[in-house]
Order: sequence, then C-alpha cells, then structure tokens
Amino acid sequence: MTVFTEGTEAAAARLLQRLAAEGLTVATAESCTGGLVAAALTAIPGSSASVLAGFVTYSNEAKERMVGVPRAMLEAHGAVSAEVARAMAEGALRASGAELAVSTTGIAGPGGAVPGKPVGLVYLAAARRGRPTEVQRHVFPGDRAAVRAATVAVALAMLDAL
Repeated sequence: MTVFTEGTEAAAARLLQRLAAEGLTVATAESCTGGLVAAALTAIPGSSASVLAGFVTYSNEAKERMVGVPRAMLEAHGAVSAEVARAMAEGALRASGAELAVSTTGIAGPGGAVPGKPVGLVYLAAARRGRPTEVQRHVFPGDRAAVRAATVAVALAMLDAL
C-alpha cells in the first residue's frame, strides 16, 4: 500500500517516463516534505534511470551543509522563503550532478507559524541547468498531511514543466 494518491503516482510515472526518454536526471532538496517527493519518484519501478539523489534538509544546518544554502541567507530571510527555496534547488543541482532539481520549504503545521508566515505556506523551486530557476509560493489549506500532499503534487508538476 502506498501513501500517494493515484494522481500523484500517475504524475510521477509520466515525469519519469519523459526524463528517461530525454536522458535527464533529477534530484530533490526537501524540508517540509521530508523526502516525500523523492519517495513518490522512487516508488515507480525503473526510477533509478533518472533519480540521482534526494536531500532531506529539514534543519538549517542540513540546508547549509548538504546543499550549500548560505547561513547569512537563512538568517536574513528564514528557512521558509523564496530565496532559500531557490538556493536549495540550485544547491541540489551542484551537489548531485543532476540536470533537474526541485526543492520544498514550508510550514506544514499544525504549529510553526510566525507573523507573515502562516501554516500551509510553502515555497518550491524548480531548477534546470542553463535555465532560470522558477520559484512558486503557495498557502495550502488543510492539515499537515494535506499540505505535504499538495506540495508533492506541485513539485512534480514543476519538474514536469522544466
């Protein structure tokens, strides 16, 4: 039994089929999803042809150490920010050698909200070598599971658009 919806599984399968056909590889850098994007991809048989790495960078220290997010950026903008999402995705490209990367950072809840950053706020970034990195901001409704599931769905869609 899987934790992903049929729609998520189908999206992951379509993405992986396209990546394999185009000879592209992918990496993830995840905070609020805790590896769920990588899990959705690697739940599909044959994913090893395209998935190179998944970084679960839940702490600020991991963001710095694993994908090179500058400490000054974390201090200036906070972990849940467009700047950090962009740095995470671009750092995942560098650290993994993949052609594509996606990152997630947000507040899944139920706690963790701060002024200006409500529960459900998520920043995602999708990067492809040689192209500008796309960053999206969402405020997803629902409980922790709903926020994380919605984030995975958007992450897969962002990768598929690269």
